[in-house]
Amino acid sequence: MSAPLPLAELQRWMQAVVVHPGTIEEAVQAPLGRGRSPRVESLVRPAARLTPTERVGIYHGMYLLRMEEALASDYPALKHFLGEDRFIDLVRAYVQVYPSRSYTLNRLGDHLPEFLRNNPQLEPHGFLVDLARLELAATEVFDADETPALDEATLTELRTEDWERAILRPVAAFRMLTVRHNVHEYARSVKDEAHDHPRPRRREGWLVLSRRDYAVYRLELTQEAYALLAGLVAGEALGAALAEGLDRAGRGRAAEERLFRWFRDWMAAGLFGAVELPE
Repeated sequence: MSAPLPLAELQRWMQAVVVHPGTIEEAVQAPLGRGRSPRVESLVRPAARLTPTERVGIYHGMYLLRMEEALASDYPALKHFLGEDRFIDLVRAYVQVYPSRSYTLNRLGDHLPEFLRNNPQLEPHGFLVDLARLELAATEVFDADETPALDEATLTELRTEDWERAILRPVAAFRMLTVRHNVHEYARSVKDEAHDHPRPRRREGWLVLSRRDYAVYRLELTQEAYALLAGLVAGEALGAALAEGLDRAGRGRAAEERLFRWFRDWMAAGLFGAVELPE
């Protein structure tokens, strides 16, 4: 049987059918450019026990399942919160707006927080957006390039007068995130397979995500610690950033010890990858 359509048009027809949001019967009857709607029987042979529509329907059904599988791997806590049915409804609506455009599905979910933000009818709206933002940041950290962490020996080699102007650069697998809901607690409860999960509520959070030994770690900071780290990541000289941190934390020995404890913790977590000394 020869196809009545040129190959490129036949490929467009097959793609349109596979990604169609309706039933397979609706999909094979949908127009294909200039109002044309080729008969499926003229393009696909029947099988011993399947009609042409049923044969194409196998691919139509598997497409959504594959998209759901890919997004569920990146957004496990979001799927857990929504449940199976609501999550598959979300996937169906999402891929109509942001279909897969690549040979890989690794970045299929990059626009999911934006999609949720633009659909306020999904409740609890703010919690869902923050939860998606948190899980997107985790996938970005997981897929980031591997860069070595700065070791303490490099820092100890700095002269005392160089510390003031030193600029610290973070590793590639690093993200900072502020949230307005208790999504960190919820995501952790899902990961730990806890029996009880926290209810969505308003809770300010300041988070850092990094990767070490092929695992993504989330570190929750105070607002003051987050501000200090954000300044360092933005390229502030170490001396200026620490001085601003002390102004926020209050002068005194206790404040100094707290700032330097944060700094030691960040070094131990491997958050910094290089130190620069501008002229």
